Amino acid sequence: MLSPYFRNVNFLTDDGLTLYCRDYPGPTAAAPVVLCLHGLSRNSRDFEDLAPLLQQSHRVIVPDQRGRGRSASDPVVEHYTPQTYIVDTLALLDDLAVDSCSIIGTSMGGLMAMGISALAPQRLVRVVLNDIGPVIADRGLDRIKRSVGSKMKFSSWSEAADHLAKVNHVAFPHYGAPDWLRFAARGCSQKAGGVALDYDPNITVPLSGATSEVSPDDLWPLFETLTDIPLMLIRGGLSDLLDTACVAEMQRRHTGMEFFEVPGVGHAPMLDEAGVWDALISFLSLPVDR
Repeated sequence: MLSPYFRNVNFLTDDGLTLYCRDYPGPTAAAPVVLCLHGLSRNSRDFEDLAPLLQQSHRVIVPDQRGRGRSASDPVVEHYTPQTYIVDTLALLDDLAVDSCSIIGTSMGGLMAMGISALAPQRLVRVVLNDIGPVIADRGLDRIKRSVGSKMKFSSWSEAADHLAKVNHVAFPHYGAPDWLRFAARGCSQKAGGVALDYDPNITVPLSGATSEVSPDDLWPLFETLTDIPLMLIRGGLSDLLDTACVAEMQRRHTGMEFFEVPGVGHAPMLDEAGVWDALISFLSLPVDR
């Protein structure tokens, strides 16, 4: 395993929250930039194995969205929407003087990539969508609504791992006890009196509405803003959030889209599965003709 080096960066949003990101410098000051965006209830640690690998050729920026990881929670729960996260992320890029980047977006992070493409397409070099598309399957969304925030605190790391295994076994049926402990280490932190999931439970408030900000009915117009951007789609073979019919329509609308399916994994691949690193490095290294 590569030894990572990153800077801890804190930046202030327009509405006064202090947010956090990891900034992994590239091999040179002029190295291209990859921005890694996590899913709804996750944080920057999900990319702690991938980032050092990408760091050999790219500068890698991995933020914690507001209410996750080391970023501050928002007292205004209505701000927990992809629109707000997109504004935060563009402000972060400005703060770090990053004019353009590629994005690897897992789940909600992929929705953010589509939104950034609509708002600032000139900033995108290429995009990787990890197990997300313009149509979000109801069965996957319902599972997320039931599981996220269902239990937040645990007496020990083993209890946290057991809980995460219970709610996520459908996505990672091959995981054993050591895998779930590692999954817990990425998603939880040691707190006074025990272990807690590393997100503000209020991030789920927008999910409870009849029209969820996380899953608008029709994201195809946003997806089509990616038509002229090199695109790769990764899908978990067992995904309950991204149906094969949606994948087929994405391929029809973006004929140059690369596709990689991870067998035996659901929503969302952790990007450390067999073959994923090679596929990502190959895609990110291709010349861009735009």
